[in-house]
Amino acid sequence: MTSITETENPATRNIDKASTLEALALINREDQFVAAAVEKVLPQVATAVDQIVERLKNGGRLLYVGTGTSGRLGVLDASELPPTFGVDRELVRGVIAGGIDALYKATEASEDDREAGKADLKGFDLSGKDSVIGIAASGRTPYTVGALEFARECGCFTACITCVPDSPITKAADIAIVAVVGPEAITGSTRMKAGTAQKMILNMISTVAMIRLGYVVGNRMTNMRAANDKLRERSLRIIEAETLKSEAESQELLEAAGGDLRVALVMAKAGVSREVASRLLAETNFVVPEAIRLANR
Repeated sequence: MTSITETENPATRNIDKASTLEALALINREDQFVAAAVEKVLPQVATAVDQIVERLKNGGRLLYVGTGTSGRLGVLDASELPPTFGVDRELVRGVIAGGIDALYKATEASEDDREAGKADLKGFDLSGKDSVIGIAASGRTPYTVGALEFARECGCFTACITCVPDSPITKAADIAIVAVVGPEAITGSTRMKAGTAQKMILNMISTVAMIRLGYVVGNRMTNMRAANDKLRERSLRIIEAETLKSEAESQELLEAAGGDLRVALVMAKAGVSREVASRLLAETNFVVPEAIRLANR
């Protein structure tokens, strides 16, 4: 039986004969199905997030596992969290078949090795505190299925993100997130609609998990690392909005905090020194509101 992700799409059957604008319109029309498909699986995404956050709060980690486009999307999402939310890079990790080389060149053969998926996770010393999400558009990638099966054996919470119902990976996960986006504009090219759905879901999982951990106040990234000029400017805007200080005052405060936005906010809102603010943040796992509450007790 042909998988949904390998089925030909009648709407784009003649895309090779279309003009450039017509071809783009056909692809865009197909992409419009993605958000609706993701909306249907939000309850499963929410359940997964709650399970993940519970474990992260107790010292666990989150691992994304995948191959090809799916693996690259997991590595991408994990790599963006430390600068965006100030978390340790070990908190969320992306594991891709074929290792680092697979990030920039295809290593399709590694997808078929079920034992390799298990072997790549063995080095993480997994336990019941950890969560593992397998990402596979087709839902049948041996590497990813093998990795999830091993994670379950270790007592981890497991989830999968796929686009094919009742596929092998759905049976290997505690929670199956199945976004049925239909056949691709180019037959079997799951870097398109399926990849977009996976990216959307990963964005939701990691962002809401970081919100639940306390690294966002309102809709502001209070734990962001100001590593370049753009981010330093953003830090100033956040300080101005959170403290109602002028730009000059905010700049002075950020400098006094050693360029650390988290420290600057605690210094301003709790009226403490840089040293005290740093200590309070360390005691509260760098959750700015908690550090401020601790200071005001």
